[in-house]
Amino acid sequence: MSHTSRQTDKLIARVRRIKGQLACIDLALYSVAPFFYVLRQLASFRCAVSGLTALVMVAHLRAPFLAAATDMARDQGGAHLLAQAGGVVRLL
Repeated sequence: MSHTSRQTDKLIARVRRIKGQLACIDLALYSVAPFFYVLRQLASFRCAVSGLTALVMVAHLRAPFLAAATDMARDQGGAHLLAQAGGVVRLL
């Protein structure tokens, strides 16, 4: 994913945090933690994965417009594409 190469360190850090959250869920299930604790951890994990997915999608959607000939063309094209994909991102 060459279009996210500038954000690679941030993405890797986010993935490592998500792995930590998943390890906590694993531990909570093995230790028979209270239901609401496990549920809260699962909700946090889901939100973290959704945030990562949205971040990668937005970076991918913006990539073609970074090399636009003019600032106006880049802004118009990017705004149009993000408006079209906005419903998808909101679902995440």
